[in-house]
Amino acid sequence: MVYNLSDTSSLANQFLSELRNVHVQNDAMRFRRNLERIGEILAYEISKTLSFKATEVETPMGIASVNLPDDKVVLGTILRAGVPMHQGMLNYFDKAENAFISAYRKHHKDGTFEINLEYVSCPSLEGKTLILTDPMVATGASIVNSINELSSYGTPAKIIIATVIAATPGLQHIQRNLKDVVIWTAAIDDELTAKSYIVPGLGDAGDLAYGEKLQE
Repeated sequence: MVYNLSDTSSLANQFLSELRNVHVQNDAMRFRRNLERIGEILAYEISKTLSFKATEVETPMGIASVNLPDDKVVLGTILRAGVPMHQGMLNYFDKAENAFISAYRKHHKDGTFEINLEYVSCPSLEGKTLILTDPMVATGASIVNSINELSSYGTPAKIIIATVIAATPGLQHIQRNLKDVVIWTAAIDDELTAKSYIVPGLGDAGDLAYGEKLQE
């Protein structure tokens, strides 16, 4: 199942347009904030699909009945581009546990690359709701490799992928390799370049958020 925020008009469109816009995205602080804001919107939308339970709270004037979230949520993110979006999620899922995965493209001289995972920090996932964020889903390999790596920490009751822009080939790769995964995205782009960058996309989210890195 794939949910696309762009199927309906909302403020997410404004934040997404600024992330894509070459005349705005060179403001690194605004770029990070826009990733964070889309993370907040996705957190709110995702929360509507989770489990709730009826609870009573005492007010100064009496007792109020409210429905409160009942899922035990673990927020995971793929470093480094996922950090601002993760913070947006954490602003709303403020009681969530957290997981961090270092996954990056190891480029070869012939232009090919492989996904390297170097670091994982994760609580038990057994019976919990895992929400994994990565702003850009291009080939989908980072997501699939990360979920497979996290399987050693327990079996989640639900797995949700949250992204800003997903490429159609990446979505297809995830759906082929991961069962019962729900994907939330702010936009879907159809194309990848020969080097597997999303078109029209927005460029390198990690570099735009935190500065250019040296290629190994």
